[in-house]
Amino acid sequence: MQIYPDCPFITRTVEVGGLTKSQLIQKLQQVSILMNKYGERLFADDKFTTSDTKYSLTTVELTVTDLGFPDGATTAQLFKKAFELGLELCPLELGPHLRLEYLDQREGYLGNVSQQHQAPSGAIIIASEILTKDDDFPKGFYLRRINGVLWLRGYIADNLHVWKSEDHFIFVKQKNFKK
Repeated sequence: MQIYPDCPFITRTVEVGGLTKSQLIQKLQQVSILMNKYGERLFADDKFTTSDTKYSLTTVELTVTDLGFPDGATTAQLFKKAFELGLELCPLELGPHLRLEYLDQREGYLGNVSQQHQAPSGAIIIASEILTKDDDFPKGFYLRRINGVLWLRGYIADNLHVWKSEDHFIFVKQKNFKK
């Protein structure tokens, strides 16, 4: 089994910051990006802040297996391993900025009904700092395309949740990381 960085992965350079939360929401609406109630709840929370200054981040998209967990892993296990491999958590505001830039996401709805307590088909989870330990509060954003419609969705997962081996996560490359 090959794990990051010795496996296939997708990198993107994303410009983040320079917009208020209300400006971000307006831009999402202008390009018909929808949000679920968890995404809206994240946006509404005071702990979700945006940077006044624009900056660029290099992101890395990996599966749970690419991080060395072919049988799945908890969020804490994934985040710890990612850090050991030279990756960082994303700022929460990366989610809406990446959604605005990544408009050609593949279709995630393949006719099968999403199973409860699992990441939906085609979802790309943004690995970000968890704002609260409250199990009923959204832990972050994920991107999805359903029947041609782009979504920025929030998700709920407790600390015991095991992500499937094929679930996709986005992290940020650490600056000046030496292996």
